[in-house]
Amino acid sequence: MPETLPTLPPKASLIKRLAAMFYDTLLLFGVLFTATLIPSLLLKTAPSVNQNGDVVHELNPLLSGLSFQAYLLVITIAFFCYFWLRQGQTLGMQAWKLQLVSRDRGPLSLKQCLLRTFYASVSIACFGLGYWWQWLDKDTLTWHDRWSNTEVLQLANNKDKIQPSK
Repeated sequence: MPETLPTLPPKASLIKRLAAMFYDTLLLFGVLFTATLIPSLLLKTAPSVNQNGDVVHELNPLLSGLSFQAYLLVITIAFFCYFWLRQGQTLGMQAWKLQLVSRDRGPLSLKQCLLRTFYASVSIACFGLGYWWQWLDKDTLTWHDRWSNTEVLQLANNKDKIQPSK
């Protein structure tokens, strides 16, 4: 008798994905705020007075420019990769009962998570076209789903998470 594969939950709708993104954006804002606050307090510079007598608060050079933006980018990528690699769900995805899985049903890899964060940025930068593409795709995948070989599933409840095959 041939072994039957368990049926998978349906793919998540675009509306639920966007709702989870909104939740995650709020949480990420707090994480980035803290990531900015700590070095700001440690690298605080004293205000100076210019020739007109105005008090000038200058930003420490380490807290501006490309190096600081790269620091915040690394934190953003680490935020998503940590949650996806740990349990396949960010906190926003947990709230909406969504789970990120590899399309081959194996465990998610760091490479897939990095590709997903990069291509999700591309999807957003193209006026969200990569997300809206889900409505046109024959497999209902977004650009970053397809390019990272992942998909987002709608769970009945968070206890029914998909366990990757080894």
